[in-house]
Formats: sequence, C-alpha cells, structure tokens
Amino acid sequence: MGGFMIFIIVLVIILVLLALCVVRIVPQAYAMVIERLGGYLTTWNVGIHFKVPILDRVAKKVLLKEQVVDFAPQPVITKDNVTMRIDTVVFFQITDPKLFVYGVDNPIMAIENLTATTLRNIIGDLELDETLTSRETINTKMRASLDVATDPWGIKVNRVELKNIIPPQAIQDAMEKQMKAERERREAVTRAEGEKTATILVAQGKKESAILDAEAEKQAAILRAEAKKEATVREAEGQAEAILRIQQANADGLKFIKEAGADDAVLQLKSLEAFAKAADGKATKIIIPSEIQGIAGLVKSVTEVASDAE
Repeated sequence: MGGFMIFIIVLVIILVLLALCVVRIVPQAYAMVIERLGGYLTTWNVGIHFKVPILDRVAKKVLLKEQVVDFAPQPVITKDNVTMRIDTVVFFQITDPKLFVYGVDNPIMAIENLTATTLRNIIGDLELDETLTSRETINTKMRASLDVATDPWGIKVNRVELKNIIPPQAIQDAMEKQMKAERERREAVTRAEGEKTATILVAQGKKESAILDAEAEKQAAILRAEAKKEATVREAEGQAEAILRIQQANADGLKFIKEAGADDAVLQLKSLEAFAKAADGKATKIIIPSEIQGIAGLVKSVTEVASDAE
C-alpha cells in the first residue's frame, strides 16, 4: 500500500511537469516563435497554447512594443571636409517575429551599423551649415533608408532623430564669435530703430501740437469776428430802433397837433421853435425857409409894438 501511494505521487508530479511543459501562455505585446525538430513551425500570439513535449520548443520570445535605441556618437565628414560627431536615436518596432528571429543574427548591432553608414552617406552630401540647419531633412532621409533596409528583418523603423551634432572645438569657437557679432549687430540695429522711432514720434508730437495751436487760434479768431459782427449788428439794430422811435414820436406829435385843430399860425410857430433849436447847434450855415422869415418879421413887429405901448 505504501509503494502504491509513492507511485501515485510520482505520477502526479510527472503529469504536472508535463503540463507545465505542454501549456504555455503568451502575454500581451509578446509573440513566441515555435520550432519542431529544429525547423520553424508557427508563431504564437497572445493567449494559451499547447506544444508537443520533446518535439516542440520555443525558439524566441519576441517583444512587439516600440523600442528605442540610443547609439553612441558616430564620426562623420561633411561635404566641406569638416569632421563632426553625431549621435542618433532610433525608434523601431518588430512587425514579423519570424523574420526577426531568422533574418539577422544581431538585429540591434545591425541597425547601429546601418545607421552609421546611412548617416555618413547623407552628411557627406551636405555642408556644415546645411547639416546644422537640416535636422528634419536628415531624419526623414535616414528613416526612409533604414525602413527599407530593415524590412527583410521584420523590423519597422518609425522615427530617427539626431540627438546631438557636435562640431570640432575650433568650429564651435568660430560659431560663438559669429553669434556674438550677430547679436551685437542686432542690438545696434534695434537701438538705432528705437532712436529713429522716438525722433519720429517727437516730430509728430510737435507737428500735431502746432496744428492744434493753429486750429485753436483759428477758432478763436472766428469766434472774435463773430462776436464783433454780432455786436455791430446789435448796435445798428439799436440805432435803427432809436430812429424809428424818434420818428414815431414826431409822427405822434404831429398827429396830436392835427387832431387838436391847430391852425397855420400854430404850425408856423412850432416850425419857428424847431428852427430855434437848430440854430442853437454848431452849424455855421442855416437856410431859413421863406415862411419862417415872414413869421419872424411878424414876431419882431409885435414885439416892438408891445415895447412902445409900455
């Protein structure tokens, strides 16, 4: 009975070990390349799978996520014979696990060497200034070249970035001097433009002030002329009104005399009174109407008679 129990335990252990060898679970973002008797059989994707013990084996577990490889700086020579160092960053993803496993022995080293040779070819056609200002163009050309070259390996190159471009120290010193001179030139230009703008603004301010002063003087002159004109008009209107009132008073007096039934003698006496008032003035010549002369003689005769009677 004891030997049978031991046999059962050993059998269970063997079955568990066989189950562990037969059943395999592929996690997310991974794939497994399976070989049978040394030859490619299939590729397992995410999920649970069963393999034949002893005959089947997992050749390689492949990561399907996008991967990033940062390569060390590579020496390159530009078209104008300037040696510089450039380090690159490659973003790639495995699209075919079978080709990745059987296509190339060391995929990362192969990509690094391919990146270096491709970079030398591209930089060799560019001058120093173009290299420093054409990163996007270089990235695009490198990505296209690497993508075509790595396609047989089951690798998709998504992006290639130039991380650093390191020119020689002498070139760096010359570039710094050039940038310093350019900054000083821009500062001088900016200062000159500021002074020019300030001068223009001051001149415009003076011009606008002069225009406003002239406009104010013009308005003041117009107002003074209008006031003088209005005063003259009012004075003329007052004189006209006074003359009209005098004439109206004279007319009213004559009308009153006429309504009172005065005879010609009274009218002539009134005329004599008016003549006497005129004679009291400053006129040097007085023309006496014939009617008044007759009345004056009559008055003189009456006066003399009155004197004799006394």
